[in-house]
Amino acid sequence: MQATTVGDALRDAAARGGPFLYDGDDTITYPAFDELADRAASGLLARGVGRGDRIGLLGLNTPQWLAVFFGAARIGAVVVPLSVRYREAELAYMLGQSGARTVVGVDAAAGFDFAGFFDGFRPKIPGVRDFVFFGTGFPGSSSFGDLVAAPPDPAALAAARGAAAPDDPLLILYTSGTTGRPKGAVITHGGLLASASAQAAHLGMDDRDVLLGHLPFNHVGGITCTIMASLVAGAAVALLPAFSPDGALRAVERHRVTLLSAVPTMFTLMLGHESLPERDVSSVRTCVAGGSNVDPALGEAIRRAFPGASLYGLYGLSESSGACVLSRPDDDPGTVARTLGVPIGGFEARTVGADGAALPAGETGELQIRGGCVAAGYWDMPEETAEAFLPGGWLATGDMALLEPDGHVVLRGRKKEMYIQGGFNVYPVEIENVLAAHPKVAMVAGFGVPDEVLGEVGCCYVVPRPDGEPPTADELAAYCRERLADYKVPRRFVVTPEVPLTPVGKIHKALLKERHTKPPAE
Repeated sequence: MQATTVGDALRDAAARGGPFLYDGDDTITYPAFDELADRAASGLLARGVGRGDRIGLLGLNTPQWLAVFFGAARIGAVVVPLSVRYREAELAYMLGQSGARTVVGVDAAAGFDFAGFFDGFRPKIPGVRDFVFFGTGFPGSSSFGDLVAAPPDPAALAAARGAAAPDDPLLILYTSGTTGRPKGAVITHGGLLASASAQAAHLGMDDRDVLLGHLPFNHVGGITCTIMASLVAGAAVALLPAFSPDGALRAVERHRVTLLSAVPTMFTLMLGHESLPERDVSSVRTCVAGGSNVDPALGEAIRRAFPGASLYGLYGLSESSGACVLSRPDDDPGTVARTLGVPIGGFEARTVGADGAALPAGETGELQIRGGCVAAGYWDMPEETAEAFLPGGWLATGDMALLEPDGHVVLRGRKKEMYIQGGFNVYPVEIENVLAAHPKVAMVAGFGVPDEVLGEVGCCYVVPRPDGEPPTADELAAYCRERLADYKVPRRFVVTPEVPLTPVGKIHKALLKERHTKPPAE
């Protein structure tokens, strides 16, 4: 019988055995990790954490982070994943809005003293009554060692595990904040397992696979598409605490990674790294590019770097618990470049017009998804929930797309990213795909900006490739004019050495646009 909660799914994987985590020189098997998760669960119970209680979990991609996550899942508690890039405003908002009562986190990351920060920050998060750190913490806090020190209490664990249900919340995962106020997507045990199982089946994953664990665990790319998909397939994960292009390539070679998932920005950085020619990456059989379109130039570069691998595009979001659309195994390069793929796992997709009516194939509208992967709404935000989680089980993604007759989904761009230039609808993703193929361009992000004559015009920020002369604005405009309708050609170009990124590594368009429209005062 298939497991219906995440805690039981781990128990099933432990019964099958095999390696789960490669952590540097250490190998942690599924049975050994299952025991560690039991200890974490028992430690949380002993501290008064129970079903429905929220735990803020702040850290890097480590076995300790995962032990707390699975320990919480085992007793029906709810994890609020937090990025180590967050600071006072984000942490106060997310911990307060979620009603977290416990924080488990790192002492420090990327030069920031989180233990000291939380010690002084306690008056601003009065709902948090308990602090546990992976290191020593601050006076009066506890350590992860304390949490897992005592042997598990079998009776207490059995009672708590029996109370957890498939529809119970497991994660309150805050959107990255690229638009508006962050919303906490409520991801259930069943939703997480539905997405992970659909992905594993679609990609043919099994216990011979090794995935690279570099996507952050506070995002569905890390926790669902990597950890949970591996768990349901019996695969192993080579952990990287945080992404770096050289670290990722070294791990691929060392652990013989077979399935490499990354957002396009990460692929671009790995492909441009000087160490790539020195690394043996022949073990990679599958590359998955998620988060945005696989533009043709990037797709071709990935195929050259990993010649033995099939390339898939992946579409998913926090509100779909992870992947819900993937390229088909037999999709040719043109189809992978043009489309996001097809719905997986029995999930459904449709596009709707402004009136909410379903559109026929070939017409652009808002993409909606239905199926077991859809989250339960936004935490304590009924109005926002009603806007996105619709009658009939449909999720309004906020993305503009069209469906081809054979079911492939073609992304047109974010609903709120679309701008109107001289009366024509323009979707930035189409322009970005064209510019990404320019031989001097490494990354590109486009958006609309106000214009007195045309209402809005396109503005593109371009990061040049590191191995040559940067392109000029005139070059880029001419390149677009040869390949796009005149109303789609951006009127403004900004060539810059870098652009801001979200915690998961996507280009942070909202911040980029804010900086463009409101440059810092001198």
